[in-house]
Amino acid sequence: MSGSGTTEHAVVIGAGIAGLAAAHRLLRRGARVTVLEASGRVGGKLLPGEIAGTRVDLGAESMLARRPEAVALAREVGLDENLRPPATATASIWTRGALRPMPKGHVMGVPGTAAALAGVLSDEGLARIERDAELPRTEVGDDVAVGAYVAERLGREVVDRLVEPLLGGVYAGDAYRISMRSAVPQLYQAARTHASLTEAVREIQAKAAAQQQTGPVFMGIAGGVGRLPLAVADSVRARGGDIVTDAPVTELRRATDGWRVVAGDRVLHADSVVVAVPAPAAAHLLRAEAPEAAAELAAVEYASMALITLAYRRADTAALPAGSGFLVPPVDGRTIKASTFASQKWGWIADDNPDVVVLRTSVGRHGETAVLEREDAELVDVSRHDLREATGLDARPLDSRVTRWTDGLPQYPVGHHARVARVREHVAKLPGLAVCGAQYDGVGIPACIASAYAAVDQIHGDDRGMRELTADPVQSLHGGAGE
Repeated sequence: MSGSGTTEHAVVIGAGIAGLAAAHRLLRRGARVTVLEASGRVGGKLLPGEIAGTRVDLGAESMLARRPEAVALAREVGLDENLRPPATATASIWTRGALRPMPKGHVMGVPGTAAALAGVLSDEGLARIERDAELPRTEVGDDVAVGAYVAERLGREVVDRLVEPLLGGVYAGDAYRISMRSAVPQLYQAARTHASLTEAVREIQAKAAAQQQTGPVFMGIAGGVGRLPLAVADSVRARGGDIVTDAPVTELRRATDGWRVVAGDRVLHADSVVVAVPAPAAAHLLRAEAPEAAAELAAVEYASMALITLAYRRADTAALPAGSGFLVPPVDGRTIKASTFASQKWGWIADDNPDVVVLRTSVGRHGETAVLEREDAELVDVSRHDLREATGLDARPLDSRVTRWTDGLPQYPVGHHARVARVREHVAKLPGLAVCGAQYDGVGIPACIASAYAAVDQIHGDDRGMRELTADPVQSLHGGAGE
C-alpha cells in the first residue's frame, strides 16, 4: 500500500500470458494495475491467426491440463465452453526411414522397459537398455544433463531417437545440455533414490497409475489457445486495469516510497512492480537496482524457431496418415523437427472449415541459425519436401504462413534451478519487486501462470507459491506431436 487508505498501484512490465496473469491476480487483491507492453499486441508467444479462412494458432497450440493453472484461468475469463481436448493423441515418430507409432510407457522418452521402445530402436539399442539393471549406480548430484545421464544408463540411441525429439519439441534445445532437475523433475527425483533408471521410471508410472488421474493430459481452446491472453486482457480491463501497448519500459528505479517506471514520455510511480519480460529485457531493466540478478539473467540463452502453417484442399490430402502428427529426431538429418496435423488434432479446426486441412511444421533448434536465415518461401518448400518424404503428401498448398519466433524459447541447461534461485534471492532484497515468466519455472502455459501467481503473492508477503515452485517445478510436457 502506498499510504493509509490509498490503493496500491502495481505496474506489470510485459503483457505475455505471465504478465497478464500477474495483472489479473493483482486486481483480485485489490490493487490498481497498469500493464506496460513494448510490442503492439498482448499475448507474447500465444498468437491466434488465420489461414485459408480457417482460425489457427501461430504460436503455442495446447496447454497442460494435468496442472490446474491454465485451464482454471481460461474458465475464470469466460472460455469454459471453448475448452477442447485433442481429437486424437495418437502420434508418430519419423525415424530410420519410416513413420513409426510413438511408443507408450515412457517418461519424456525414457522407458520403463526395453520392450516399450520396440519398433523405434534397433535390436542393439534395445539390448543396451536391458543392461541398465546390471550397471552400478550413476549419481545425479545437484543436477545433470538429461541426455548425458540417460545415455550412460540406457545408451545414446534412446536419447537420439526419442528423448531428443521429445525434449526438443518443448525447448528447441539439446538433450545433452538440458537440465534433468528443471526439465524432467520427476525423473531427477526418482533417479536420486534408484540405482536403476528403468526401475525409477516404473516407479513414476506406478505412482501415476495409483493417482488414477482422469481426463485429458492436454487441452486446447476452440479458435486457438491464442484466445486465452486476449480474454485475460479483456478481464483485466473490465476490472479496471490499464493495458498500454507500444510502451517499452526504458528505466526502472527505486524511489523513496516505491518504484519509478519510465516508458517513453510516461513516468509512473508504483508501489510494486512485476517484471514479466524475457531474460534479456529483464536484465536490462534490473541492471541499475539489482545488478547481480541482471548478470544472471543476461547469461540465459534462447533458441529461435519458425512455424510453417500450410492449408490444403481436403480432397488433396488422402495420403495423410491418421493421428496428430509426428516428431523427427535430429540424428535422422531432416530439416523439419516436427509436424502437427492440426485439422486432425483439433476437432474445432476441422469443424471451422471441413474442406480445408491445416498442417504445421517447425524448424530450428538451439544453435541452429542457418535454417532460420532462409526466406519464407524456402521454409515452405523444405517443409513440403519433408512432408512428402514422410507421408507421401505431394499436393500444392492453398496457402502458407511462416511465423518466426526469434529467441522464443529460454534454455534450461544444467544448473538452471540454481541460477533461478540466485536471481530471486537478489530480487527479494528489493521490496515490492518480483519477476516471472518462461525463463524461471517452466516454458509451458501453466508454468508461466504459476510463476506469475507466485510473484504476486511474494510481493504481498506470501511465499507459499514460490516454495512450492522451487520444490516441485512445473514440468513442461510435449503435446504428442508438433511443437
